[in-house]
Amino acid sequence: MTFRRIYPFVSGFGYSRPLISRSSSIRYKYSVPRVRYGFQKRPVHMPADDPNFISIVDNPPTLIRSGRRHGPGLIILALIPITAFALGTWQVLRLGWKTELIAKLEDRLIRSPLPLPPQIDPSAVKDFDYRRVFASGHFRHDQEMLIGPRMHDGNNGYLVITPLERDGNGTTVLVNRGWIPKKFRHQFDRKDSLTTGEVTVEGLLREPWKKNIFTPENKPELGEFYFPDVEQMAKFTGSQPVWIEETMEPDLLKAYDREAKGVPIGRAAEVELRNNHTQYIFTWYALSAATTIMLWMVIRKPPSEIMRKVRQNKEW
Repeated sequence: MTFRRIYPFVSGFGYSRPLISRSSSIRYKYSVPRVRYGFQKRPVHMPADDPNFISIVDNPPTLIRSGRRHGPGLIILALIPITAFALGTWQVLRLGWKTELIAKLEDRLIRSPLPLPPQIDPSAVKDFDYRRVFASGHFRHDQEMLIGPRMHDGNNGYLVITPLERDGNGTTVLVNRGWIPKKFRHQFDRKDSLTTGEVTVEGLLREPWKKNIFTPENKPELGEFYFPDVEQMAKFTGSQPVWIEETMEPDLLKAYDREAKGVPIGRAAEVELRNNHTQYIFTWYALSAATTIMLWMVIRKPPSEIMRKVRQNKEW
């Protein structure tokens, strides 16, 4: 049997293969036919045919970072530790000032009480703040003023302010007698508190209070007082603008008895100034240290691969 070569081709995948007839398939494994392979046609135009073509070897791409690595957020993050450190340092100075002030006021408290002079210069009161004094005279209950509401041990009430009219050449001064419950607002409900005759009051000479922006204005004509405006109250009662806070020994049973009868509960002879600057120092310095570490981590962090791109040269 002779082997017949079949020349028709079937093209596929870039080459051609011959078709073999059924009759010659028996001896096909013993003979290798001539195979004609086909090739893809060359494109009409190649980049290298352009005389202005520049190879990537001659003009390599530039590796750049797309976008900015750190924006305005880094500036804000850098300002936080600086500001916190400055505030912590300021609190250190405040702590020294407050400690010195408390020590000075406590030194005045341990001294023996002074008799209140007949005539007092109101501008000199600040030099005797928290100084223990005593004065004698008669209470003007007809000019009594209630400041409130004021809280005491969780109960609502008022501060009783009564002018003390001193005999002789003495002037009238304002005395903060202490706190009473709200139910004893009217004088006829607390007869025991209306002391008659000459009395001697011992208390602390204090500077005039300062009003905050959230406290409403007093209404003296209506008998409504929300904060102790010493100048206003002195003018209203014809007294000197001198403020004395009556003191009493801390005694729980005595305080309960006074509260039940509506007798004003005086304050303790102690300095009531808050000194929380140590906590503020720790808070600000801790915040400064924490944000400094965060800033260091952000700066040291390498840029991610997503933020890097290969940009083609503009001359391509």
